[in-house]
Amino acid sequence: MSIVTTKDGTRIFYKDWGPKDAQPIVFHHGWPLSSDDWDNQMLFFLNEGYRVIAHDRRGHGRSDQTDGGNEMDTYASDVEDLVTALDLKNAFHVGHSTGGGEVAHYVARAQPGRVAKAVLFEAVPPVMVKKESNPGGLPIEVFDGFRKALLDNRAQFYLDIPSGPFYGFNRPGAQVSQGLIYNWWRQGMMGSAKAGYECIKAFSETDFTEDLKKIDVPVLVIHSEDDQIVPYADSGPLSAALLKNGSLKTYKDLPHGCAQTHPDIVNADLLAFFRGEELPDEQPKVDVHLEAPTPA
Repeated sequence: MSIVTTKDGTRIFYKDWGPKDAQPIVFHHGWPLSSDDWDNQMLFFLNEGYRVIAHDRRGHGRSDQTDGGNEMDTYASDVEDLVTALDLKNAFHVGHSTGGGEVAHYVARAQPGRVAKAVLFEAVPPVMVKKESNPGGLPIEVFDGFRKALLDNRAQFYLDIPSGPFYGFNRPGAQVSQGLIYNWWRQGMMGSAKAGYECIKAFSETDFTEDLKKIDVPVLVIHSEDDQIVPYADSGPLSAALLKNGSLKTYKDLPHGCAQTHPDIVNADLLAFFRGEELPDEQPKVDVHLEAPTPA
C-alpha cells in the first residue's frame, strides 16, 4: 500500500494514479468514508490525462486509527504532509461534504504554488451548526442524534444513511442502488468508531468563515437544493459569497451523494472548471424519480 507518515507518526493511505508530470487533482472524501468514494472520478480524470490522488483521512479507511487528531487542524496538517511528500504543485483540490471543509482549511494555509483551483462539493462550510452567528444552521440536537445513533448501533446507522437521505433514496420513486448502499456501509465500517464519532463535531461545529475569506485561488462551489445532509441555503450560497474568487453551481434535485448517483453531470462540470471553460447555466435534464425496484 502507498503510505505517507505524518508529523505525529500517523500512517495515511493514499492512491496516486497517472503520469507524475501531469497536473494533479486531489480528492478529499466525506464522513465516514474513504478515498474509494471517488473511484468514478479518479478513473474519469485519469483517462482525461490528469494525475489523480486521494487519501483515507486518519481514522478512516486504511489509514491509522489514531486516538486523537480527529479535528480540522490535524486533518489539514495531514493533507499538507501528503502534498509535501508527493511534491504536488499547481494542484486542483476537490472536497465533498466533510472533505470540503478539509479543503477550505488546507487551501487557506497552503504554500504559494501548491494549489491552482479548489472545489467545494456539497460541502459543510461555512458552518453547519446553528448558533448566534449562524441562525440558519441545524440545531445541535441533530448532531447529538448522530452521535447517539452511532453509539447505539453503528452498523445499522451506516446502513440507514445511504439507504435514505445521502443518495436521496428516500424520495418517492427514487431508483435505489443496493450496490451504492453496501459500498457506503463497507467504507464506513472500515474506519474507527472513535474517529467517526469525533468527526461529527469536526464537520458540524468547525467555522470555516475565515478560511473562505483568505482563499484567493478560483473556487467552484457545487451544491444541490435537494441536499438532505448539508442544507443548501446555509452552505453553498454563503460559501460562494465569502470567497474572493468563488462561483456557485446549483443543482435543483440531485442528492448529497450525486457524484455517485449522477457522475456524468458532476464529472462534466468539474472538467469544465478545471479547463477554464464556462459551465452550463442549467442542470442537464435527469430522471431522478424512476420507479423503485421491488425489494427481494
